[in-house]
Amino acid sequence: MTVGRRRPGRPRGHRPGRGRRVFQTVNAIVLTGVVVVTLYPFVTIVARSLSDEAEIIAGRVNLVPRGFDLTTYRLVMSDSMFWTNYRNTVVYTVLATAISIVLTTCYAYVLAKPHLRGRGVLVGVAVFTMFFSGGLIPNYVLVSSLGMTNTIWAVVVPNAINVFNLLVMKAFFESLPTELEEAAAVDGLNTYGTLLRIVLPLSKAVVATMVLFYAVSFWNSWFTAFLYLDRQELFPVTVYLRNLIAGATGAQSAGGVADDDAVQAAATLQSVTIVLTTLPILLVYPFVQRYFVSGVMLGAVKG
Repeated sequence: MTVGRRRPGRPRGHRPGRGRRVFQTVNAIVLTGVVVVTLYPFVTIVARSLSDEAEIIAGRVNLVPRGFDLTTYRLVMSDSMFWTNYRNTVVYTVLATAISIVLTTCYAYVLAKPHLRGRGVLVGVAVFTMFFSGGLIPNYVLVSSLGMTNTIWAVVVPNAINVFNLLVMKAFFESLPTELEEAAAVDGLNTYGTLLRIVLPLSKAVVATMVLFYAVSFWNSWFTAFLYLDRQELFPVTVYLRNLIAGATGAQSAGGVADDDAVQAAATLQSVTIVLTTLPILLVYPFVQRYFVSGVMLGAVKG
């Protein structure tokens, strides 16, 4: 008989200490609160967009629709101009995001090179624009003098590079191991080949994040189009819905009498607007979110 020999069995799990359990509990409560605070307004907006005008005015609509009514959706979506402007928004967003990603990636990759001559000047020029701008009138004069008014380029070009996104991507490129680019140079790749075949495949996370940031920004933007576009068939859907809200609000404030459909539209128009403009981004986000936490550099450098 062997004395003191431990009998085989499952290893005992390490129980977390009291401090750890308290932290996990508090963390779960805080995160649950954040989720509730985030979802509550949006769920309420969806409920209002599906509710009857009388129920909304009476203040009885909260998280569940009351007096289910799709009048506003029907009015908005039966207008052919709505779909024309919606198509414009898709085109503007896709083209503007593509241009922004190309320009931001190239600029950030250059700024990430510490041996580049004049690097400090290029960084300073970019950062300067974060705090100072030419102003609304000079920008309008510039866009007009370039002949871009009433064209797609007036929407996609003026805000092609976001400096905050540029600095985030620059910091990511600086974190990449220099050994990767040195090995690529030994294999005969030039600067463009290294960027396209080595750096970008390892930068899926930051590129996906920048795509989401730019796409959301361009999708929700309305003032640029409102400023530079005069033809209704060129408007994005945000300007269409802005004009719709402005018209309904003006009619109500003027005390005008409208038919039942118009009254219903005025009561729920803002909620419908938020739902229609937010839904596409909500559908795209799950396909991009997985890149935020992916370990793109895992195993990139050995030894």
